[in-house]
Amino acid sequence: MERVRDLSELPKAHLHLHFTGSMRPGTVLELADKYGVRLPETLIEALTSGEPPKLRATDERGWFRFQRLYDAARGCVREPEDIQRLVREAAEEDVRDGSGWLEIQVDPTSYAPRLGGLIPALEIILDAVDTASRETGLGMRLLVAANRMKHPLDARTLARLAVRYADRGIVGFGLSNDERRGMARDFDRAFHIAREGGLLSAPHGGELTGPASVRDCLDDLHATRIGHGVRAAEDPRLLKRLADRGITCEVCPASNVALGVYEKPEDVPLRTLFESGVPLALGADDPLLFGSRLAAQYEIARHHHAFTDAELAELARQSVRGSAAPTDTKERLLAGVDKWLTEPVSA
Repeated sequence: MERVRDLSELPKAHLHLHFTGSMRPGTVLELADKYGVRLPETLIEALTSGEPPKLRATDERGWFRFQRLYDAARGCVREPEDIQRLVREAAEEDVRDGSGWLEIQVDPTSYAPRLGGLIPALEIILDAVDTASRETGLGMRLLVAANRMKHPLDARTLARLAVRYADRGIVGFGLSNDERRGMARDFDRAFHIAREGGLLSAPHGGELTGPASVRDCLDDLHATRIGHGVRAAEDPRLLKRLADRGITCEVCPASNVALGVYEKPEDVPLRTLFESGVPLALGADDPLLFGSRLAAQYEIARHHHAFTDAELAELARQSVRGSAAPTDTKERLLAGVDKWLTEPVSA
């Protein structure tokens, strides 16, 4: 049997993980039982079988179904101790997969009604991130994301709040949910507030819609990273623009297939993006619903796209370079990548 390097031991940064979607299946089931939450049968089946639900979000009906399952899981998180458990377990899973730095993404308005309001909810989440980071040794920060489905004024409120708490561990501002709804330019003021406050700009784009979505994120929101961005592969001029400007795309291969953006793992244009010089940071997106975590994304690159160990190491380096980690953390992780690549392969 051919010996290969263990990808769970490859140091890396994780830049695309959603708060609710990071939960362990068993945690959702336990919390649902604790609070008497009735989960959709399709979600229960997926959580108990270990097989992700069959989701195709390439049409609005499919996206609505995905959101229904997501909202059901979110409804199981009700108390500060649930937040603490969610964050700690997400950190533990990342450490197990070789992550040395995690930027977890959240819209705190989703939890505010049950946690005493927007500010208390954000403070509870930030406290949980700080505690989990200390307990696990994982470098961990927060990226606050606005929702495209809500009014742009709500996004401005979130941006101001994110800037206010930048010294507590918030490093970026994002824009999530269905990119077919809500023009990027409608949120330009919110992103201006965030950038002026020193936060990186990391909106979703180029997943459910094509290259134009990525261009909008660059032109209207001055993105420094793109959540997903895979559809940029359809436009050579856009690929060159991303490569020339060093804009990291947070690519989530398992998610792309689960949501029907691509039919098979080998259809995800990892090679096209990588060989065009676009910096990549592989991410798990929502492992609760898509069934695989961080190291599995590197396995996809290895087994479905024939990435060599040297190329996988470069993917890990790109994730670290694209992160908001402090310089000393980046240097430590990059040194760890070099060590992983040069050490003999174990049996």
